[in-house]
Amino acid sequence: MLRPHRDDFRLSVAPMMDWTDRHCRYFHRLLSPHARLYTEMVTSAALVRGKQLRLLEHSQQEHPLALQLGGSDPQELAEAARYGAQAGYDEINLNVGCPSDRVQSGRFGACLMREPALVGDCVKAMRDAVSVPVTVKCRIGVDDQDDYADLQHFTEAMLDAGVEVLVVHARKAWLQGLSPKENREIPPLDYQRVYRLKREFPQLVVVINGGITTVEAVREHLAHVDGVMLGRAAYHDPYVLARVEEALYGAPLPARESVLRHMRPYVEAELARGTALKHICRHLLGLYQGEPGARSFRRVLSEGAHREGAGWALVEQAMAPMLAAA
Repeated sequence: MLRPHRDDFRLSVAPMMDWTDRHCRYFHRLLSPHARLYTEMVTSAALVRGKQLRLLEHSQQEHPLALQLGGSDPQELAEAARYGAQAGYDEINLNVGCPSDRVQSGRFGACLMREPALVGDCVKAMRDAVSVPVTVKCRIGVDDQDDYADLQHFTEAMLDAGVEVLVVHARKAWLQGLSPKENREIPPLDYQRVYRLKREFPQLVVVINGGITTVEAVREHLAHVDGVMLGRAAYHDPYVLARVEEALYGAPLPARESVLRHMRPYVEAELARGTALKHICRHLLGLYQGEPGARSFRRVLSEGAHREGAGWALVEQAMAPMLAAA
């Protein structure tokens, strides 16, 4: 079993359904060479029963890269983890934080926080199946199970199962009455609870997630925990990844147009494979967030990328006013 190193988890981008696909991850890698990237959640059933191994597709440039799995059957998760390890993923992460109805009906995601023994069995089975690190992403609580003692008990069960890295979204999940979107916004953030977890379990690599949007916030969190995971901020304003990369690793800030031009070989190779430009360009829309002309950049890409035959020339067209204004 490969032992995870604390520094490997200093910066990461959260797994986000419908967002962190392979095109998004390739783009994020250009902005941050060090960030640990995560796939969208893939269900163990899709891999094992559905044989949808295409869901594991990725490029070598995306590493370090983690596969996030959803499920609650230990043996099925073990087999899915094996598929992930064989496909070259650097980490297998178990989702114990997603609050959607679809996830609950499948008995996985955040509802599993009520069943730490089962999660422990899942982790043990996955660890026995692969040599790469097996990690867990959870919430600080679920529904009325909201005392620190509940999170403490869950964490103890994870340690007993061999977990060395715990990613904690610093909000609890309400499984009844709130949509997944509301669950990302309405339950209050409680960073102090995550900090306390790190103090009481110093042997555990603790990564904090939830509501983190700036370099300053990243620095503050890293004074208390081992790592920071950026979520929606990295998607809506992806250049924040470059700023954090500069702050943590001393990398020079790349020009936005330079990042886009480095996308060109990837885009053209994907177009040659039959990928539609819209599937790639939707992840680029936030690159100029907050900059003059950003709205025009987004409009040109979003209106043109779905048209038949759309290619790299559209990206050049969207970029031209930005370069003229620079």
